Parts: sequence; structure tokens; C-alpha cells
Amino acid sequence: MLLLIIKKEILAALRNVRLQIAGIFLIALMLVAVLLGRQGQQLIHKEREKAQSAMYDIWVNQGMKHPHSAAHFGQFAFKPKPVLSFLDVGLDNYTGTSVFLEAHKQNEILFSAAQDSNAMIRFGEMTMALVLQILLPLLIIFLTFNIFSKEREEGTLKLIYAQGLSMRQLFMAKVWATYVMVLAIFIPVICIAYFLLDYQSVSMDPNIGLKFIGLTITYALYFLVFVLLSVLISAFAKKSSISLLSLLGLWIVACIILPKATANLADKAYPTPSQFEFRNTIREKVKNGIDGHNPRDERLNALKQKVLDQYEVSSVEELPVNWSGIAMQAGEEYTDKIYDREFTRVENIFKKQNRLSEWVGFINPYLAIRHLSMAFAGTDFDHHTAFARAAENYRRAFVKKMNKDMELNHTPGIAYGDYNVGKEMWSSIKPFAYQLPDLTSILSKQWRSVAALVTWLLGLFFIASIFSNSISKI
Repeated sequence: MLLLIIKKEILAALRNVRLQIAGIFLIALMLVAVLLGRQGQQLIHKEREKAQSAMYDIWVNQGMKHPHSAAHFGQFAFKPKPVLSFLDVGLDNYTGTSVFLEAHKQNEILFSAAQDSNAMIRFGEMTMALVLQILLPLLIIFLTFNIFSKEREEGTLKLIYAQGLSMRQLFMAKVWATYVMVLAIFIPVICIAYFLLDYQSVSMDPNIGLKFIGLTITYALYFLVFVLLSVLISAFAKKSSISLLSLLGLWIVACIILPKATANLADKAYPTPSQFEFRNTIREKVKNGIDGHNPRDERLNALKQKVLDQYEVSSVEELPVNWSGIAMQAGEEYTDKIYDREFTRVENIFKKQNRLSEWVGFINPYLAIRHLSMAFAGTDFDHHTAFARAAENYRRAFVKKMNKDMELNHTPGIAYGDYNVGKEMWSSIKPFAYQLPDLTSILSKQWRSVAALVTWLLGLFFIASIFSNSISKI
């Protein structure tokens, strides 16, 4: 009997010309989004790889130069375009593409796509994620808004009940029938996306396959949440018009109003400092000390005396090592502490804003799937900070090596003089390479969104099991 009901619901939907057109339109839209997104991702990834290689060649071939001058000459680190970003661009358009790595400064990641775009970018790109998160739930609404209410209006609901089929069984049959139709739209396109994966980029992301499976599963669960919610509302609505208006109202609130309201609330609750304030704070702390009681000159004099005592000499000219190299590295390490403290402070503010949005996922499943989708695609804030951290560690390593060479090999007591090094030194610094966080790291940071999605599913199934038998009494 259950299979008959499922078959009947599927056939009824297939006879609806408007739903047929909507389904075909969504499939076509997803295919276009996947194919264009994949093409764009490959192009951007190759361009950044070429740029990274070109910048490294410039570094290696910079000629004879003093090590500290080379540290100021610097390098660029380009953020790789994650393979799965063709499914969900996430924050990639706003977080920048490259960062200049140089001595004494920790620079921001610049040159985001949003800087070169007009205000239309606020509406987002036409990606697979946009269709799956917003448009496919809209199709679910039109599939289900009258799935119960129409039978109540036509008087067939009690007739079905009289045949010995419980309302709970009927409810679940309609749920699974709708879910099968949704998966029939989703699975073919996601399979095409799977065959488009670039496994040649496994060095950058060794968990591509697992992340893709995780992305697919979470979307499948998200659709089931919408199907359950929509069928429940239809089951308890007295009229199809009331059901449709209720569902459309929920869709507008969940997908349009609440995300923006949550972002505004997070910004008000955890305001971020301006760039001027941020840079000014760093400049003051470098000059006057982290706590305002240890100025630069005092720090330098204390370090000098410590080094002189260590080597048992009375002046820097008598040192067996170069004082300038020691002073440069000490200055680097001190400013690193300041940058770490200030960047961590700002990063924590953004994390608090994101955490608030993740908790709201328990109220709005759209926010839960949005966070999970970006995380699996490698385009969320955590992936951005992971790249920034990797680039900064690379900067510190090569600057430290330059300063150490200056300390050990330069003429004692002379800052620059005639000491220069060449290609052998530059090529000893390996090219910048970045590997995306693994699946375990993603899940450990996205547990709130996972829990929110699971809570929605369990809650809706619980409500359905408790109240579904009351449908015929309405």
C-alpha cells in the first residue's frame, strides 16, 4: 500500500506541467552553474599557480643582494582556488587572493573580486549552492503545499483513511514520494559534478572525495528537512492557499530575511575595529611596547647588553657575530607577537560573529547548510584564516633565515657593507605550498551546523510520529 501511495504521488506530480517545467529549469540551471563554475575554477586556479611560479622565479633570480634587502624584496603567496569551490564560492569573492610577504610587516590578503565589482555582487553568483540552498526548496514547496490539503478539500482524505491506511503511514508515504522526486533532480547533477572533480589537485586537498561525499550528504539531509516541514504544514493546513502562503512566508524568512538579520545582529553584538584603528594600535605597540611600558629603544639597549654579556665583550664591534642580524631578528619576533595578538583579537571577533550564525542554524536550517556547504567547498572563513596562517609561517621562516645569514656571515659591526649573497641562498627557500585543512578539522569546527541539521531532522520526525495520526481530525 505504501509503495502504491508513493507511486501515485510521483505520477500526480509528473502530470503537472508547471512542475515539469520547473524541474527541467532547475536541472538546466544547475548544469549551467556546475559547468561554468568548473571552468572558472580551473582558469583561476591555473592563473594563480602561474603567478605563484612566476613570483618565485623572480625571487630566485633577483641577483646578488644583501640578505636583509632580500627580506624586504619579499615574495607573494597566492591563495589556491579550492577544487570544490566551483560548487560554492562562499566567501572567496570577499577575502582576497594574494598577500605580499616581507620583513617587519604582516600584510593583509588583498585583491578580492568584490573590490573590482559593482554592488550586484551582493546578490551572489549563480552557483550550484545558490540553486540547492534557495531555489530547490522553493520547488519542494510547490510540490508539497497541497499534498494533503487538496485531498482534504476534495474529501478523499477520509476515504483513504477508511481503507485501513493510518495517517502516519500516509504521511510518510507522501514524504518519501516527494523526497524521491527531489533526489531525482539532485542526484544526476551532483554525479556530473563528481566526474568533473580535479584529482590532479590532490596534493593541495587530499580529502577531495570525502569532502564531496560530505557535501552531498548534508544537502540530501537539508532537502529532507524541507520536505518534512512542507508536508507537515500541508497536513495541518485547512486550505491549500493557507498552506502555500505559510510555506512561502517561511521560505522568505529563512532564506532572505533571517540570514541578513543574523549578520546585522552579529555585527552589532561583536563590532570589528576599523583598519586605521587596527594599524595604529600595532604601530603604537611596536614603538612603545605591548603594555606601553617597554619602548623600542629600551628593548634594543637591553638586548644589546645581554648579547655583549653573553660573548663577554664591551662593544658590538668586538662581537664574533653581526649585531644587526641579531637586532633584526629580535625586532621581527617582537612585532610577530604584536601582530599575533592583534590579528587573533580581530579573528576572534569574526569567529564570534560566525558562531552566532551557526547557533541560529538551530532556528533556521538554511544557515546550517550554508556554513556546511562553504566548509566542505573550502571557501569559508576558517579556510581563509588557515591560508593566512600558512602564508605568515612561510614569511617568518624565510625572513628568519635571511637574518640568521646576516648574523653569521656579515662583517661584524657593519649593517650592510659589501656582503651579498646570490641564487644559492634564494633557491634554498622552497616555493610556498599550501594544503587545505582535512575533513576532521572541518567537522570539528562545524559541529554546531551538523548538530543543527540533525536536530531539525529528529525534531520533525518526532513531531510527525506524534501528531500525524491527528491529520484526519482536522
